Amino acid sequence: MASPTVENYLKALYALANEDDEVNISDLSIHLKVSKPTVNSMVKTLNQQDWVNYERYKPIVLTRKGRKAAALILRKHRLTEMYLVEKMGFGWEEVHEIAEQIEHVKAPALFDRMDKLMDFPKVDPHGSPIPDKDGNIIDQNYKKLSECKVGDQVVLLALTHSSKDFLEFLDSREISLKLELEIKAIEPFDSSMLISYYNHPSETLSQKVCDRLLVQKS
Repeated sequence: MASPTVENYLKALYALANEDDEVNISDLSIHLKVSKPTVNSMVKTLNQQDWVNYERYKPIVLTRKGRKAAALILRKHRLTEMYLVEKMGFGWEEVHEIAEQIEHVKAPALFDRMDKLMDFPKVDPHGSPIPDKDGNIIDQNYKKLSECKVGDQVVLLALTHSSKDFLEFLDSREISLKLELEIKAIEPFDSSMLISYYNHPSETLSQKVCDRLLVQKS
């Protein structure tokens, strides 16, 4: 049974992996805010348990077993976040730290019950897909708001970042998922966007913000 530390490593590897499921030691070290020697030691342990394949001076590669285990940790995390918002009235900016603790609970029945009580949600409060019980995850074919053009009408469906300060920023602008947005203008100098939406006929968003909003044409 994986320890919380091992689960945190697997989740980080899952988040950082490229199309070939590869992750560099240095990237993992930065992401987890631990030293490279510490990461090296843990990766050797993960390799012995068949969570990853690793050879010195080469990228870490998640195995099929490791990828599934990581997806199931994400499932617990995202189900918890959704339950806290939908059933307990927490704000979407409040749930991450709580879910970080609950995701390590070894009680599959608890999370299956959460899933059933919410009628099997497909995404969490931030629009990220919730893996199924086999660790399968649906690809989202959304694009960044920053990639849209003047005149486009889109629906906000997900976020690329869900840090508390970013979510609080969105709250202050009354921006939430399923909101319909219309792009009025794009500033050539810094690519900031002038958009309109419910109760906000004219709101300017920076390129950094627009890069974090995932949309689909309405």
